[in-house]
Amino acid sequence: MTIFEDTAPQGDRHRPLRVAILGCSGSIGTQALDVCRQHPDELDVVALSVNSSLGALVKAAREFDVKQVAVAESARAADPVLDDLPKGCQVHKGERGVTELCRLPEVDCVLDAVVGEEGIWAAYTALEEDKILACANKEAFVSGGDLLMPMAKPGRLLPIDSEHAAIYQCLTGQRSNEIYRIWLTCSGGPFYGWTREELETVTPRMALSHPTWHMGPKISIDSATLMNKGLEVIEAHHLFQVGIDDVYVLIHRQSKIHSMVEFCDGSTMAQLGASDMRIPIQYALSYPDRWDTPADRIDYRRMHEFTFAKPDLKTFRCFDLALTAGRTGGTMPCAMNAANEVANLAFRRGRIGFCDIDRTIERVMEQTEVEPVQSLEQLADVDARARERAGKVIDGIQR
Repeated sequence: MTIFEDTAPQGDRHRPLRVAILGCSGSIGTQALDVCRQHPDELDVVALSVNSSLGALVKAAREFDVKQVAVAESARAADPVLDDLPKGCQVHKGERGVTELCRLPEVDCVLDAVVGEEGIWAAYTALEEDKILACANKEAFVSGGDLLMPMAKPGRLLPIDSEHAAIYQCLTGQRSNEIYRIWLTCSGGPFYGWTREELETVTPRMALSHPTWHMGPKISIDSATLMNKGLEVIEAHHLFQVGIDDVYVLIHRQSKIHSMVEFCDGSTMAQLGASDMRIPIQYALSYPDRWDTPADRIDYRRMHEFTFAKPDLKTFRCFDLALTAGRTGGTMPCAMNAANEVANLAFRRGRIGFCDIDRTIERVMEQTEVEPVQSLEQLADVDARARERAGKVIDGIQR
């Protein structure tokens, strides 16, 4: 049975739902806090984590009277700023401290908004502990989907990416053998229609400006390169148990159709809504119920057109490389993702050019020996080796 085929109400959901928000200072984390703020009778924030944004952590912990927090950057865990945490608040430190929050008996739901590969440990622990996992960390499933999906139970894994939340809603109650294909929508990013030559001139400031969504820096660059769509195809492959080539990416500049599912009889279901991440966040926390919208409603009478186009794989090579990694499978997506994270950061810091991101990823993939995915420890080793190789490639580019 897939994660979406069981539509029976989840009677074991505690009310109010006791939530741990991992990565509470980022874009998804702050919007999740806003959803919790709007539904105090339904949601109880009991644990929070940040990487190093201690001020934001203290502010949120005081507002929600949180008694368990974690600081992933261990060196910051003794900072005097934390003296202002609520009385009796326990501070966990390091990546291990973040995963410890997932094991707390008072946590019913883990909202994993940790950025990048590191989020896989929290996702794995949450599923292992039979918590509800509301997951905004696509890298966890890109690298470790082969490990995570056998652990996922229907109604216990809710995706938060707007596209995957849309697909989940279209598929709820449907039979997996009746899926013909998935249409995964994409805004096209800030450089839609640009040539490869034009992309060579892109600066970090230009790439950080997304036309539709307000996101963190890493995902903003991924959206500009279209790597984000490649990662989402691999994530959809795992979440919904379909082939990589059964997920079609569709450029939809208006960003109102968040994705569609086409069935074997020719029928297609689409999920539409405002471009506001609080909607999929709230759905993951309210499932199987729906609560009043946190966003402005759309008057579809004023929507004059919906347009669609194919992505340009030759120009946006990160997208094509991600598809290649997904088709290859095994540990290749993990290596590809690690190389992307390193190159993404190097570009943001001005060390390499925009098109050097895909050049770095390609070189690392060429050097990667693919193995079947067996454990988190193995993936950590693959990730480390890919990051080292990416660093060497970047050093060569700089020379």
